[in-house]
Amino acid sequence: SYTTDTKSREENKKTLENLYSLSVDITKIRRLKDWILLQDVAYVKEIAGILQEMGADETTVANIIERCPEAILHTPAEINSQRALWQLVCKNEKQLIKLIEQFPESFFTTEYQHNQKANILFLQELGLKNNIITRFLTSAPNIFYNPVEKNKNVIETLQRNYLNLGGSEANMKIWILKLLSQNPFILLNTSTAIQDNLEFLQKNGFTDQEVLQLLSKLKGFIFQLNSTTMQKSMLFSKNIFKCSDQELKQLVLKCPALLYYSVPVLEERLEGLLKEGISIAQIRETPMVLELTTQIVQYRIKKLSALGYDIKSGNLESLNGTKKDFEVTYGKIQSKKERPIFNPVAPLHIED
Repeated sequence: SYTTDTKSREENKKTLENLYSLSVDITKIRRLKDWILLQDVAYVKEIAGILQEMGADETTVANIIERCPEAILHTPAEINSQRALWQLVCKNEKQLIKLIEQFPESFFTTEYQHNQKANILFLQELGLKNNIITRFLTSAPNIFYNPVEKNKNVIETLQRNYLNLGGSEANMKIWILKLLSQNPFILLNTSTAIQDNLEFLQKNGFTDQEVLQLLSKLKGFIFQLNSTTMQKSMLFSKNIFKCSDQELKQLVLKCPALLYYSVPVLEERLEGLLKEGISIAQIRETPMVLELTTQIVQYRIKKLSALGYDIKSGNLESLNGTKKDFEVTYGKIQSKKERPIFNPVAPLHIED
């Protein structure tokens, strides 16, 4: 723990000199985390030395310290341990220094080294590739802070439920790895929460096969929900689309967004579509359009309108999908519009 009482203290002159010698922009540190400059002990030269050993040039070292000034408060021993830890999954030091430059906060969180190591080894045993584990270390570092037993427990709960829902032993490993790759944050959930959410779906009439289908479609997001929000979202959809329980179930299977978006989000998106002149009947026909934000929908409608495509009279399929999907659809509509109506090689039918 570091002192954050800044009133009665002065900046550490030695720390300032060492930072100047590395061409670090000290005004950035003063603006973001001035308390770091007040600490009695800092390891500026030592940390810079370790980064340079790994292949970082002067600009890279300065950039890392500016972005994560806490780095200089760690001992060289702590940083060397962290370096060894990340090397378990990094191809080489060139890749490692690139990752540190992009995600310095993740690398310089050294308090959980024992848990980090145990979790890296566990994920490797599970069959996750090193490049995916490095992605987790940088984008979802807190999953490594849990004791490994907790993460094992979550995985075991998923495996057990997958088999109970009729999934095959042969496909289970692929399913788990895909789920984790898509959404590592499922490891932050408790086994109880996972169990509750699956039971909620079964109580609402989804068959085991349909629950499995939903789990794959939702990319694990279902585990970050709770039965209360899911219940509210389903009730909202049922009222808006005026459908039976069975019809609602089919809509949810078609568009899991109806399950995992909260009522205010669904309301806002629905409102945005209605303002564009789209009917409830059209939305019910293509509910996947609710997965898109209002801004994306407006942008896509504008682009299609410029081609003379009237979204109000057509179906909404042309709005759907990722950015890439939409560009393909747009390209097809555009080329269709530009194609000449008169075919010069077709025979002319001239009446006598």
